[in-house]
Amino acid sequence: MRKDVVYEANRSFNPVFKQKKSILKVMKTVFLITFSFCMIYPLYWLFISAFKSTDEFFQFPYALPSEWTFDNFVRAWNLADLGGAMINSTVVTVVGTIFTVFLGALTAYVLSRFSFKWKGFIMLFFLLGMLIPIHSTLVPLFSIMNEIGMLNTYWALILPYTAFELPIAIFLITAYMSSIPKEIEEAAVIDGAGYWGIFFRIMLPIAVPAMATVAILAFLRYWNEYIFALVFINDASLKTLPLSLSIFSDGYSTDYSLTMAAMAIAVIPTVIMYVFFQEQIMKGMVAGSVKG
Repeated sequence: MRKDVVYEANRSFNPVFKQKKSILKVMKTVFLITFSFCMIYPLYWLFISAFKSTDEFFQFPYALPSEWTFDNFVRAWNLADLGGAMINSTVVTVVGTIFTVFLGALTAYVLSRFSFKWKGFIMLFFLLGMLIPIHSTLVPLFSIMNEIGMLNTYWALILPYTAFELPIAIFLITAYMSSIPKEIEEAAVIDGAGYWGIFFRIMLPIAVPAMATVAILAFLRYWNEYIFALVFINDASLKTLPLSLSIFSDGYSTDYSLTMAAMAIAVIPTVIMYVFFQEQIMKGMVAGSVKG
């Protein structure tokens, strides 16, 4: 038996070692609980503030509401037309996310499974796309969309969202697909499957964790985006949720009770998405690095 194994076995029965291990475990647990509380507290503060009046918000900012009322939510919903804004945000976010995932997966399939002359250059091209400051393109994009008559449409948001999210989507899915054994494709070719059959029937189902990660990250980014919507959308009927939230602040004063209620409504879909799909985010992030 190796000496280091014997040493570890003896140490595991040492009372002092057990005590130190228990203390470290308790410290780790306390740290994680404290860290989790710090992360969740802003969300908790947002929701309790949504039930307060403006006076109570300033007088007792960290206390529970003296009277729980849904009046703030009703007023915020009607005043900012949050129903219409939520529909607009849903359309833009869902369509943009579908485009991002499909185009990212299709490009990743080519880059991860085929070898061709300009492959390295194309990868570098997408890498440069990740380095471009997104908001530096606002003026040229506005000019282009104004020329082609695309302003004040859903596509004015969907296309830029998809374009700027594609580089990270391609890199994540490419890393995952590169870890898939070649033998799977070879067996499919022997069975008579073509490139599209391999892509839809084999690569897409296997790459679900990576695509789920891309979808969730894209959803969160599109749902909360403000600057592009502010510049490209002037029609009140097409405003997204971030634009609707801005009406509660006019530059001189802010109705904090209504603002908190509206923000609480806007954040609910993102919280639901993350709670239900957080495991997929973790799987997709690490799968490409631990497989193969």
